[in-house]
Amino acid sequence: MAKKMIAVDGNEATANIAHKLSEVIAIYPITPSSPMAEHSDAWSAVGKKNLWGQVPSVFEMQSEGGAAGTVHGALQAGALTTTFTASQGLLLMIPNMYKIAGELTPTVFHVTARSLAAQGLSIFGDQSDVMACRQTGFAMLASASVQECQDIALIAHAATLKSRVPMMHFFDGFRTSHEVMKIEAMEDSVIRAMIDEKLVKACRDRSLTPDRPTIRGTAQNPDVYFQGRETVNPFYNALPEIVQKYMDQFASLTGRQYNLVEYVGAKDAERVIVIMGSGADTVEDTVNHLVAQGEKIGVINIHLYRPFPMDAFMAALPKTVKTIAVLDRCKEPGSAGEPLFQDVLTAVTESVMAGKSTLPKIIGGRYGLSSKEFTPAMVKAVFDECAKKDPKARFTVGINDDVTHTSLTVDPSFKLQKKFIQAMFFGLGADGTVGANKNSIKIIANYTDNFAQGYFVYDSKKSGSMTTSHLRFGPEVINAPYLIGENEADFIACHHTPHLGLINMLKFAKTGAVFLLNTTHGPDTAWDTFPRLVQQQIIDKKIRVFVIDGYDVAEKTGMGRRINTIMQTCFFAKAGILAEDKAIQLIKDYAKKTYAKKGDTVVQQNWDAIDASLAHLSEIKIPAQVTSTKELRAPIHGKASEFVNTVTAEIIRGNGDLLPVSKMPVDGVFPSATTKYEKRDLSLKIPIWDSNTCVQCGKCAMVCPHAAIRIKVYDKSELANAPAGFKSVAAKGYKVDGEPMFS
Repeated sequence: MAKKMIAVDGNEATANIAHKLSEVIAIYPITPSSPMAEHSDAWSAVGKKNLWGQVPSVFEMQSEGGAAGTVHGALQAGALTTTFTASQGLLLMIPNMYKIAGELTPTVFHVTARSLAAQGLSIFGDQSDVMACRQTGFAMLASASVQECQDIALIAHAATLKSRVPMMHFFDGFRTSHEVMKIEAMEDSVIRAMIDEKLVKACRDRSLTPDRPTIRGTAQNPDVYFQGRETVNPFYNALPEIVQKYMDQFASLTGRQYNLVEYVGAKDAERVIVIMGSGADTVEDTVNHLVAQGEKIGVINIHLYRPFPMDAFMAALPKTVKTIAVLDRCKEPGSAGEPLFQDVLTAVTESVMAGKSTLPKIIGGRYGLSSKEFTPAMVKAVFDECAKKDPKARFTVGINDDVTHTSLTVDPSFKLQKKFIQAMFFGLGADGTVGANKNSIKIIANYTDNFAQGYFVYDSKKSGSMTTSHLRFGPEVINAPYLIGENEADFIACHHTPHLGLINMLKFAKTGAVFLLNTTHGPDTAWDTFPRLVQQQIIDKKIRVFVIDGYDVAEKTGMGRRINTIMQTCFFAKAGILAEDKAIQLIKDYAKKTYAKKGDTVVQQNWDAIDASLAHLSEIKIPAQVTSTKELRAPIHGKASEFVNTVTAEIIRGNGDLLPVSKMPVDGVFPSATTKYEKRDLSLKIPIWDSNTCVQCGKCAMVCPHAAIRIKVYDKSELANAPAGFKSVAAKGYKVDGEPMFS
């Protein structure tokens, strides 16, 4: 039977399994786990049933603490129950997690691993939150990709029923939770085969019920509490074997084999990286490339983190290893080393003490905090460090630590050669660019033989800030959980014109790339509006440039400022992925699917915009020489402090990744009132004051989202040196010395 392929993100892939295997779902939304809760709520609202023909009950609570309490209560009543959370929300669940684990109650918490608020709040991904829970008694299973999110979610639900140990299934926030990938769908027959109904009944039979009165949660004194804690040891000792059993059973049903720890690389590897989460795929891809060139290296990807499978780890570790680099996606200030490093160190040293192996060098590093990029070049830097006679015992990679000098030097020119097409889209938060690109990925994945991947970079301000979409598609499985780099993009689109004057986006274009620009200028005048650097890059890289006034098309078709379907149509017209007629029909189908709930009028407006798009698309004839003298717009205007000029300006320019540690405040204290320097040019139009109709209420100044309207009341004498055309009228109801005027 042909495999059913779908395009979903990590959240949806996980939520689909959780909804199928739950009777109660307690939720409280927190980024980036919210889509799992939203999917579950929406599915139950339309009557989607679980594996047993019931519609799961979804309860949205007042906080994550309330959600965890609801989970605990529902579990005690014998209901199969789950929840979704991240970051501070997960921390609020810790008290209930101790109780759930202490009572050996099967459940699965699905966690999009995210940074914790420390010197600053971050909504982005690392493993700080899940590491704060490793002492709760929950088993911990890590997924590295969207496919694994679906598959390991099922393995977790099956294993918790058998072992009675509650599970935390986690995957990297945003990098995996929001990455859209083409994966093999899970059939209900596979889910049924994995879930033992006898174990479900046993779970129900252990519930608290007046039919079988028992007491749970007693107060215990020093004479018996210690012994009580030790009673669970056999359950945790048996867990690794149980999880592996279900991994093997899953492989027999699907052909996709997982192990507690996965080794990839040379059989005689001398340098090995240990890692878990999405970074494992980056390391694996790099290892395969370097091993093909004769390097003796490898990677161990940890799936089961708690209880840590020491025997499986040592069995996977090549006997020839001389140096191990353990990478943690978290920071524990003051510790001897981060958590995964400590576990690996314990596993290896215990094996050495037992006379089963020799002791290699073991070094520990931090990477990827708050979704910081982790690229093949960084992986190579770690392997290069391992090759040194005296490698750094503790290091960081991906930043410039000029304070304690922990960082490794990375060669950005190191890249992996791939056969897939890569495209980047620079949009504005809430302009529909991300939604349209998600539909594009689904169209490519579902209606071509290509594999597809989509990842979307958001600013924490979300609406009104720049978004960058990274799309890849090609004939082979795409194993690249990192952003498109410089000189790699085959296609670049700028959906918000002002971005072109501030961000050096064409540095990402490869030679011969296509550049699509949304601009109010036509093909005859657009070239003259480009900054000098942009023109030079277009000429040097032989970039083909197409322009369209998407705003004009949107306005004429009733779309307002929504240009997403217009730009999407132009992308398919120039990317050459599908025949033009087929592509346009599919875009219309997805527009209807996306906007049907908003009514037929909105759907028709999208269709009209799609039909009008290509008629307004034009190619620019590129001159042989640069004609512009203007440079990229300075990010800061006016007099500003040193901090604003050296830190804030670089963040606005998109160079925040390059800022060294020394530039950051040690305690997270930033100067106030820096928002005034961030001019995002959100509006296409500016307000013009009509002094004849103005009633001087002042409301326009209060509600203007761009703070472009300022009102002043002053004495008429102040107008002596006013510029020509300056408008003013007599003030109504305002008192100042002299004759009050209003502007």
